[in-house]
Amino acid sequence: MWARSSRATEVLALALALAGGACSRGERGASAPKPLRVAAAADLGFAFKEMGAAYEKKTGQRVDFSFGSTGLLAKQIIEGAPFDVFAAANVSFVDDVVKSGRCREGTKARYAQGRIVVWAKDPGQRPAALADLAQARYAKIGIANPEHAPYGRAAVEALTSVGAWEAVKPRAVYGENVQQTLVYAQSGNTDVSIVALSLAVVSKGAYTPIDPALHKPLDQALVVCDGGGQPEAGRGFAAFVGSPEGRAIMTRYGFLLPGETM
Repeated sequence: MWARSSRATEVLALALALAGGACSRGERGASAPKPLRVAAAADLGFAFKEMGAAYEKKTGQRVDFSFGSTGLLAKQIIEGAPFDVFAAANVSFVDDVVKSGRCREGTKARYAQGRIVVWAKDPGQRPAALADLAQARYAKIGIANPEHAPYGRAAVEALTSVGAWEAVKPRAVYGENVQQTLVYAQSGNTDVSIVALSLAVVSKGAYTPIDPALHKPLDQALVVCDGGGQPEAGRGFAAFVGSPEGRAIMTRYGFLLPGETM
């Protein structure tokens, strides 16, 4: 079950962050607050950059992001990497960092559900359906490494569901994360790539949505961590992601939000 902070707690956390930002700009001339360090899944690359800019505008606190494969980021946190917040592409990795004692179980919260698409730089290469990737004309197909990238795992599950994985597997080109997988298709190193909708909606090209029923849900969760030494500031950022302004940003990038249905 998701750990849910009360609305009052979320408001208090955000208010504290706002107050801290105001003080940093006050007449006393205090130095700017230390940047917040956030480890975020690669599918959040565009959405969280906008999120960070909006948060800094409100609080005066800069957010430094490290985007990458959720599994590799979780490994870094478990090994002691100095992050204040971990925003994962799959809740299971949040459970892992909580179990390690590096992050705070009571702050765990689902913030979105991700979706995958088949993206092509050339609209003429865009398949009409996912099963079409079994056709020989798709010589190279980009997929995030399913061993540590939730979006790659979902891609394999979906291809398996439509009976295309065995044909696609020998032609798969694995990216370290879903952002790199998109770059492969943008650069022509793959004919198409299976990527996050959140990246596809702001990338020139064309894409085919993949039915979410074909794979396990990409339930994305975040958690406040102790490695960065700013747990209260981390709570403030987490509260902002779940605020109306934060939810509006996530919606613009195609994420399904908690409480919403397709």
